[in-house]
Amino acid sequence: MTANGWLQILVFLVLILAVTKPLGVFMARVFNRERTFLDPVARPVEHLLYRMTGVDENHEMRWTEYAVAMLMFSGVSMLLLYVIERVQLWLPWNPQKFGAVAQDLAFNTAASFTTNTNWQNYSGEATMSYLTQMAGLAYHNFASAAVGIALAIAFVRGIARREKETIGNFWVDMTRATLWLLLPLCIVYALALVSQGAVQNLKAYDTVKLVEPQQVQKTGADGKPMVGQDGKPVMDTVTDQTIAQGPVASQEAIKMLGTNGGGFFGANSSHPFENPTPLSNYLQMLSIFVIPAGLTYTLGRMTGSQRHGWAVWTAMAFLFLAGVTTAYWAEARGNPLLKGADQHVSTSQPGGNMEGKEVRFGIADSALFATVTTDASCGAINSWHDSFTPLGGMIPLANIMLSETVFGGVGAGLYGILIYVVLAVFIAGLMVGRTPEYLGKKIEAYDVKMAMLVTLVFPLVILVLTAISSVQGFGTSSISNPGPHGLTQILYAFTSMAGNNGSAFGGLNGNTPWYNISGGMTMLVGRFFMIIPMLAIAGNLAKKKYVPPSLGTFPVTTPLFSVLLVGVILIVGALTFFPALSLGPILEQLLMSVGKTF
Repeated sequence: MTANGWLQILVFLVLILAVTKPLGVFMARVFNRERTFLDPVARPVEHLLYRMTGVDENHEMRWTEYAVAMLMFSGVSMLLLYVIERVQLWLPWNPQKFGAVAQDLAFNTAASFTTNTNWQNYSGEATMSYLTQMAGLAYHNFASAAVGIALAIAFVRGIARREKETIGNFWVDMTRATLWLLLPLCIVYALALVSQGAVQNLKAYDTVKLVEPQQVQKTGADGKPMVGQDGKPVMDTVTDQTIAQGPVASQEAIKMLGTNGGGFFGANSSHPFENPTPLSNYLQMLSIFVIPAGLTYTLGRMTGSQRHGWAVWTAMAFLFLAGVTTAYWAEARGNPLLKGADQHVSTSQPGGNMEGKEVRFGIADSALFATVTTDASCGAINSWHDSFTPLGGMIPLANIMLSETVFGGVGAGLYGILIYVVLAVFIAGLMVGRTPEYLGKKIEAYDVKMAMLVTLVFPLVILVLTAISSVQGFGTSSISNPGPHGLTQILYAFTSMAGNNGSAFGGLNGNTPWYNISGGMTMLVGRFFMIIPMLAIAGNLAKKKYVPPSLGTFPVTTPLFSVLLVGVILIVGALTFFPALSLGPILEQLLMSVGKTF
């Protein structure tokens, strides 16, 4: 670990803190339908969209109507993307003449981008046409992010309103999230990425001759390296290189700001056309956190309790710092199996475990990126998590297992942690022997039942499918390593998909009928089975009367509340997933520490 590395982490958190209030104030004004500096441009477009679609912007929805509108929109959008993938061969903007995407892969991808997961069982530059990338995938990056923000705002309204039956209008919230927030930010951000060297064009791929032919090991149809009958690798001579390009910067902008994570290229944010420089890398990490952080201030402003918003932000920041500190320490100390190698920082080497990391970014920015992207359910990667040390790789996995509570995805992070706020307030009420209250609303049995439903569905899907995949041939045939590391690969995959994160641990061939179909269903359950109970809580809270605070009310604006919230999140996560983690990365770390591996 170096002073420079710690400085980058500290500056990152300070910048996120600095942007939280101004962006949070702006979002509160947008969703309260107050005037902003973007109104002269965005308002006419908004009116035009409502006239074209027949939306009554003054109509308020109950939580059930809000949920139905969201589900219908998501279902139709998913079907549209599936059709685009299946017929892309006959559509324009396909200079590479890519064929139709296979049925199971098309289903997985459609479910992935609809749910803001962006899990990719393919390499974009070798599978998807430019039209599919733009009209299909990039569109869903905007739509799924806007849906997440709309749902978070609906939840906040449910907390803030008193004796109301409605929580807003889904179509209005989603439209304003797109026109006032996502589009303007992405236009500026995409231009910044282009200035750093990110590619943005519609040209066909270029083929160039290598200066020196290269010997590479062939790979089979299953994506694994080929070995001959003599046990030696089957080699091939490569003389040409295909340079993929396309509309990269525009998709990269919404990929990060919308916490989507799906890359234009298979290498994602480690590819120099997606992430050209250390500056672009830092901007990408900042852009992942800015909207989720800002929404905590929006929470405080819309509910009239700004200190509560900061208490939630503080809990998130503590969990983030705990994760990035552990990941950085684990990677900087190096690989325990290489005891004879010099893994210390010096003028000639960065030290630590550099396997699977870009030399442009080094260990600190790789650990920071891995922590940020899994805290925020983004899924973008600038290093290979499969190549992290067991403890270093456990941090991204554990972050996702905390169920979008550490800033989380746009919108999803806020309503994810608010579920735990409900549980924390309930537990506090039990400790003092009174009916729990949250910002003037009594938390009753119905609210706790819905919150528990959210926390139980998530691990149920992950652990059941991981167990099946780890004992059946159709699951184990896809892993690249046996033993605890192979279990971690499977566990990470289903955790990432259920948590709508989308990052891959690596080493797992997910493009099989089993992983495509089970993964697609996992992503749909992980998104919508979490949303519906959350909206039910919002609708129930909106109907309640305001209860003035009393001596028995547990304050949700103090450092003590932040500590309680962190404790509830960690205890629920530890009790649920520790047995699985102990058989995966923890066991692997113990074996490596005594010089053993599989």
